[in-house]
Amino acid sequence: MTKSLYFTFGIHNHQPVGNFPEIFEQATQAAYRPFLEVLEAFPEVKMSFHFTGILYQWLEKHQPDVLELLARMVQRGQIELLTGGFYEPILPMIPDRDKIGQIQKLTTYLREGFGYSPKGMWVAERVWEPHLAKPIAEAGVQYVIVDDKHFKTAGLSDEELFGYYVTEEQGVPLAIFPISEAMRYLVPFKLPEESIEYFRSVATEGGERLVVMADDGEKFGVWPGTHQWVFKEKWLEKFFQALQDNRDWVKIVTFSEYMQEQRSLGPVYLPTASYFEMMEWALPAKRSRELQKLAHQEGSEPYRPFLRGGFWRVFLAKYAESNNMHKKMLYVGDKINRLPEGKRAEALDALWTGQCNCAYWHGVFGGLYLNHLRTAVYENLLRAERLVDEQQNQDDSWVGVEPLDFFRDGSESLLVSTAAMNLYFNLGQGGSLFELDDKRKLFNLLNTMTRREEAYHDKLLQAEKAGEEATDGSKSIHDIVRVKEKGLAERLFYDWYRRSALIDHFLGEEVTLEQFSRAQYAELGDFVNQPYEARWRKSGRGSLRLTLSREGGVWQGERRCPLKVEKEITLQAGKTRFPIRYTLTNQSGEPLPVRFGVEFGFALQSGDTPDRYYVIPGRKERPRLGSAGETADIREIALVEEWLGLRVEVKLKQPAVFWRFPIETISNSEDGFERVYQSSVVLALQEATLPPEQPWTFGLTLAVVDTGAG
Repeated sequence: MTKSLYFTFGIHNHQPVGNFPEIFEQATQAAYRPFLEVLEAFPEVKMSFHFTGILYQWLEKHQPDVLELLARMVQRGQIELLTGGFYEPILPMIPDRDKIGQIQKLTTYLREGFGYSPKGMWVAERVWEPHLAKPIAEAGVQYVIVDDKHFKTAGLSDEELFGYYVTEEQGVPLAIFPISEAMRYLVPFKLPEESIEYFRSVATEGGERLVVMADDGEKFGVWPGTHQWVFKEKWLEKFFQALQDNRDWVKIVTFSEYMQEQRSLGPVYLPTASYFEMMEWALPAKRSRELQKLAHQEGSEPYRPFLRGGFWRVFLAKYAESNNMHKKMLYVGDKINRLPEGKRAEALDALWTGQCNCAYWHGVFGGLYLNHLRTAVYENLLRAERLVDEQQNQDDSWVGVEPLDFFRDGSESLLVSTAAMNLYFNLGQGGSLFELDDKRKLFNLLNTMTRREEAYHDKLLQAEKAGEEATDGSKSIHDIVRVKEKGLAERLFYDWYRRSALIDHFLGEEVTLEQFSRAQYAELGDFVNQPYEARWRKSGRGSLRLTLSREGGVWQGERRCPLKVEKEITLQAGKTRFPIRYTLTNQSGEPLPVRFGVEFGFALQSGDTPDRYYVIPGRKERPRLGSAGETADIREIALVEEWLGLRVEVKLKQPAVFWRFPIETISNSEDGFERVYQSSVVLALQEATLPPEQPWTFGLTLAVVDTGAG
């Protein structure tokens, strides 16, 4: 009897909210369109496709003929469409009500646009947690697809993974298909004949086994070198031809067809999991290195199924900026949920758009380090919040203040809001201002990243010594090391506190701008990341005076001198200028010389374009936001963002020294190692000798000015 098997091929296509239009266009022309065009010529090859709602909307507007091509193959039964979260969220990071809502939104779109009711679903980044089965099934889904790594972690062997299983949560069942890791590394990186040989090695006389290949569509044309390999050298055409040539024993089916023909292999309960690299990336840098070393040790292969890193939610603990966006999303979602049900729809859709996963995590993939993706998340969350504000307030003459465990970790934050602005203060971390939202522009001016050590920085150091590796299409993205700019290793600096604003520094006389900008200096005070107390007083509905204070100390040699710092911020409804009054009280009993600085880090999207620049008194030229320098004896500095139409001003009541420098991260992506602008830091430095037991004060004003452009 001839041995045979079933084969199903699935493709997931996605571009994140906020990605550049040219990236959508490039991916469509390099991968999405040519793949469908090749597939249409092989009508006997059936496939399953998942496009995210974001991509469907873009194609509908800009490349409708691609959707027409897709629709023709759906109508002739060649393509099965998969649903999923419309805006491609990581499902465990959002509330169940949003999980169900997003899935049903995409299902409705497919039903109305293609006349097709999907039965299966793509799980974003294959991030699985056991509780997901219930809300997914309640959204009308019969099956999902995840990596075989998930099953192996649960104790199953390779021989047990040729089919599908059924799990349940609280008695609600859901079928789960395992994606073959072997096929993910064969397709499209090896010759089609190697896939056929793999099929031969696992086929049986009964022919009931199923091999699943499902992966990102971008690896077929967008990844470095793959367009040449897949289309110009006709890998995909040869692969489809090989499938057709062997169709007498390789039965090509969709997931739904296989479920109709074959029973499940039984029950399964999967742990928290994603693909191996994702779980590795979620770990802190040191642990990630250790896992890599262990996984590649000689003799470790039999134990690899039991090796795993963290799980997706660890990113929220690893990156304060990701956690900030996530908790903002939950906060806004709770506000929307308090609205009458009939008035939620528009705000809810904006919230869901802000749940797009890519900006919330980082590895070789993931876009946390890309400021334009984080900007898009905040834009949509702020749009949702503004819609709620408009329904809850009849006019703009209000100032709200809310003490809250914003980060939901037992710490206290203070959220101050007006119709125009949000100012969020972290009382546990220096009384710093960690979010400054312009609701008029839907823009968070403190949307920056702290410079952190990443495990792959080791590869950068090695690559700069050895030169770039080959990038032909036969290599997996995980094996390629590319460096987009020389000298990046020399720019690897790591911050010891979160970059934000209204951060209070005490520096020694020897500390230079260069040392400070590299975070390679000694801090003399204990104020930067230590707790502050808050008190406030409202004057009617539209005025608030907030005071943040800490009784800490400053080191003078071996002696710690007690010192109290108070910063008083005044806010008024309708105003986007915020007077700030600092009071320093020397409690040491002796005169105390200090070099005191207040740090602001404004994230204005780009550091090296002519429409983003500094305005400095006495200087005709306009240094770009990516520049560094020192200017003495001035009272103000401004940062201009012409594209948005914003001007941010820091004005002092007395002259000071201003330091300025950019925060730039060195991150890795599918395109290689690159330097990414995150923000422009301005430090206002004051030198004084504080008399004992007497307050020393100075004032400044922070202003966010709408220039009318943008």
